[in-house]
Amino acid sequence: MTGFSFSLPKRWQSASVWALYAVGLLPAAWTFYLGASDQLGADPVKTFELFLGLWTIRFLILTLAVSPARDLLGWNYLRYRRALGLLTFYYALMHFTVYMVLDQALDLSAVVNDVLKRPFIMFGMAGLALLIPLAVTSNNFSIRRLGPNWVRLHRLVYIIAAAGAVHFGLSTKILDLEQYIYVGLIIVLILYRSWRPIARSRKRGQGRERTRAAATVS
Repeated sequence: MTGFSFSLPKRWQSASVWALYAVGLLPAAWTFYLGASDQLGADPVKTFELFLGLWTIRFLILTLAVSPARDLLGWNYLRYRRALGLLTFYYALMHFTVYMVLDQALDLSAVVNDVLKRPFIMFGMAGLALLIPLAVTSNNFSIRRLGPNWVRLHRLVYIIAAAGAVHFGLSTKILDLEQYIYVGLIIVLILYRSWRPIARSRKRGQGRERTRAAATVS
């Protein structure tokens, strides 16, 4: 399937990636300013922490959606996938840092007690831990050095997505509409990734059958 894909002149493509980083970090910077100026309500730390977690999920969904958008709609924005993935990591790291430093004051015993009371926190921590090797290897040098192993390593993003969905879905006692939408999108994107290689294999098999049929007729 083909579709519309806005394409910048080549000389502007690199600048557009850096612009994505700048725009992507604006929500965190603005909300930090609101918190610093006492404009985030009665519990600014918790509000900021939840806000960063929400944007982590949003960037994760956008990262996962790049390939399906190209396959199904013809929108080729692969050049932005690395930036979206790194923004996911940055927001997850900020979310964790606010939790550890501002919420729990680096009190490890308090963190352990909190995790025991709310086990879903472990899924978030596991997702962040798995994001680290992906963020570290999100560069051309690592792609060349790791070769095919780079692709295998970055398939961890689907495990990360599952952990993130569980963490996000269980973070409140009652799911609201936004949580249902985001968790649903993550599930759909993971299922699409599982179905994609099967579809490709079937397509190759059909191609071979057509080739054999054509050779038999000729």
